[in-house]
Amino acid sequence: MNLCKVAVGYGLFCSLILSSSGFTSSLIAQQKPVTIQRTALLMGTRANVQVSAHDRVEAAAASDAVLREIARVEALLSTWISSSELSRINQLPINRPAPLNPEVAAWLGELDQLRAKSGGAFDPVIGALIDVWDLRGSGHKPTQTELEDALSATGYQAFKIDPDQNKIVRLHPAAWIDAGGFGKGIALRLAADTLRARGVSGVVDLGGQLVVVGDTSQRIDIPGPGERTKSNNSVIVKNTSVATSGLSERAVVSDQKRLGHILDPRNGRPVIDWGVVTVVAEDPLTADVLSTALFVLGPEQGMQLAKSLQTIGVLFQEQPVESRTSEVTRYRKVPGRAPAIHANRRMQELLIHKLRD
Repeated sequence: MNLCKVAVGYGLFCSLILSSSGFTSSLIAQQKPVTIQRTALLMGTRANVQVSAHDRVEAAAASDAVLREIARVEALLSTWISSSELSRINQLPINRPAPLNPEVAAWLGELDQLRAKSGGAFDPVIGALIDVWDLRGSGHKPTQTELEDALSATGYQAFKIDPDQNKIVRLHPAAWIDAGGFGKGIALRLAADTLRARGVSGVVDLGGQLVVVGDTSQRIDIPGPGERTKSNNSVIVKNTSVATSGLSERAVVSDQKRLGHILDPRNGRPVIDWGVVTVVAEDPLTADVLSTALFVLGPEQGMQLAKSLQTIGVLFQEQPVESRTSEVTRYRKVPGRAPAIHANRRMQELLIHKLRD
């Protein structure tokens, strides 16, 4: 979920779709909403924005506003952009208090609360671990000493944050904050706020995590392990975000061994490829963070947390034991064996059960 530096401009808007078929009279046509879809390259992925409004001008303006807001979040949080607020924080001199953007300060305060709620399974201060495993390069298997050194620069103890005073102190020279586990969630939250403020509905999809805004329910297909384009499960949602975490798409290879991109902040190691977890929550930031944390916890420990989430749906799709991988190998599909499904009560209410092929 790394954020990538991409030039942003209206030239990146790839498509404009106007739906207007099926009208039987000009009066009915005026009453039917107009739907516009735009696509842009933002936050290291493809951003798809679909907006429905009373007319084309309103829908186009709303979709433009959403893409501008996502680009603004990218400019604040991308660690691939040297001028971003997060990059500035990550390069601060040690033990010197520095001013902090008030908006970013509030987000970091929220993230600390979510970190505590996950028991440390989620932590944004994992830059030292990304470095020691060289996940932004060609991959590296660290020694135990290297791993222990990186762990000492991991977690909120490596920063002192005062969100009330908008101040921050960097306490360890190797510590830095990675937005890969929360950046999309913040961008989708603000995108949803933008649509609501304009009184329009729509769906915003950032590389597979999405948010649905408006009074109309949407059917969302949930990807399975190892096959992001295939789904045996779907949910019906409204004014909700859906996020899925797994290892099917991103990894680096070191010594001919595959290293997954999701790290456990508690022990510093890549999480084994046990399957995928999907979270359905009203708040996109909560969905983004919890999907990462629950993947780190795994289906057994994760379900204990999921059962306590009364308003948040959680679905674990667990690979057969014989197909699971360590941190260094790839998922091996076992013929005739489907993933085991585990859902908390809220997700059971949302799921549309489908027969498997």
